[in-house]
Amino acid sequence: MARVVVVGGGFGGLASAARLAKLGHDVTLVEASDHLGGALGFVEHDGFRWDAGPTSTLLPAVVRDLFRKSGRPLERELELVPLEPVQQHRFEDGTTLDLPAGSRGAQHAAVERALGGGRRRSPADEWVDYVHGFADVWDTLRREWLERPWSPEHASKEARELLATRASLHKHTNRFLRDERLRKVASYRPVLEGQDPRNVPAWVGMWSYVEQRFGAWTVPGGMGLLTGALEQRLVTRGVTVLGGTTAHDLVVSGNRVSAVRTTTGNVDADIVVCAVDPRRLPALAPHVERTMPAIPPVVCHLGIVGDVPELPPEVVLHGDPMLVLRTGGTAPDGAHAWTLLGRGRLAEDIVSILQRCGIRVRDQVEVRVDRSPRELVQAWGGSPDGVLWQGRGTLAHRMGTRAPVDGVYLAGAHTTPGSGLPSVGLSAALVAQLVGPA
Repeated sequence: MARVVVVGGGFGGLASAARLAKLGHDVTLVEASDHLGGALGFVEHDGFRWDAGPTSTLLPAVVRDLFRKSGRPLERELELVPLEPVQQHRFEDGTTLDLPAGSRGAQHAAVERALGGGRRRSPADEWVDYVHGFADVWDTLRREWLERPWSPEHASKEARELLATRASLHKHTNRFLRDERLRKVASYRPVLEGQDPRNVPAWVGMWSYVEQRFGAWTVPGGMGLLTGALEQRLVTRGVTVLGGTTAHDLVVSGNRVSAVRTTTGNVDADIVVCAVDPRRLPALAPHVERTMPAIPPVVCHLGIVGDVPELPPEVVLHGDPMLVLRTGGTAPDGAHAWTLLGRGRLAEDIVSILQRCGIRVRDQVEVRVDRSPRELVQAWGGSPDGVLWQGRGTLAHRMGTRAPVDGVYLAGAHTTPGSGLPSVGLSAALVAQLVGPA
């Protein structure tokens, strides 16, 4: 049985701790905040409750696998339900696209309704061909990069070439999608995460394929409920949780970790899982000095009273700035809890921009909680959007699952495979594979 210390109580840290404890290790989780979950939590004010971060997830199998591999299956704890549509996209020319998931046919029909057809090669034809073009990319990277620790010497030629590509997502979408509106749909997730598509590798577009094939899923009542379920899982598995305890650095001797230095003293460790931005630990910081964190968006939680337009769970308002409206919060009777995210040139109040885009609820706002990118990073101890893509070299400069210090592993948005709940959940599974059973 190894003594394992997990640094960070966000989703990556919780998932790593639960998996390693189930494998028989003696696990201690160190979290600087007084509460767990990080971005996977709630904001509450005057009877309103909003998800602090993500409101849905792709690849529900990742969450189901986490619960199954650490104890009781997810279905005995929480319900996962699909979003329909996955998003509603509104464009500056007045067109609206309700994008479903589940099949090529459903997306083809939706794009044709919204953007027109009748041409020899319509926007709908281009879209489904673009998305399907990532089928083999997904299959290759899933097998060799997402679901098992990356090993360049054992990787296939296809996987090595994909990860080393010079093609950017911007060039790829311009090549295959003539309609500018569809290019925005294809790039929307990276843009929301603070990325410039010109610096993002083309293979990142595979998440459009994942979304089409598997859909987007949420937990009724809020994704933050996942944190409560995982906290209980840690109790069941006997994990020691040190809340309100900041990890200052690793104690390293002869390039081997022996402890984590915290505000309350050293916590001895045979293995350390870093589930925070490695910049926060001086022993790891020099290894990632050539990377930068992606900055979170501006966030505004709204408590609205009275009648509101009937909207799907996620509405993307394309333009500069780009707004994303999420409508699934919990509110008192007769009220609504919405979350508004902004990216781009926010030269005026974000609710006024929403008003100008045709969703006129400004005069019905009763409660408002604004959270700047700086406040979010301070509250969560880092960026949940992980590492900023700065071209093809970023992947080499970002640390993988195994750190250069013996006995240290990494999970979370700042490592392989990247940001987003599916990727972070997969990172914890990779750590568990490398550490293995006690």
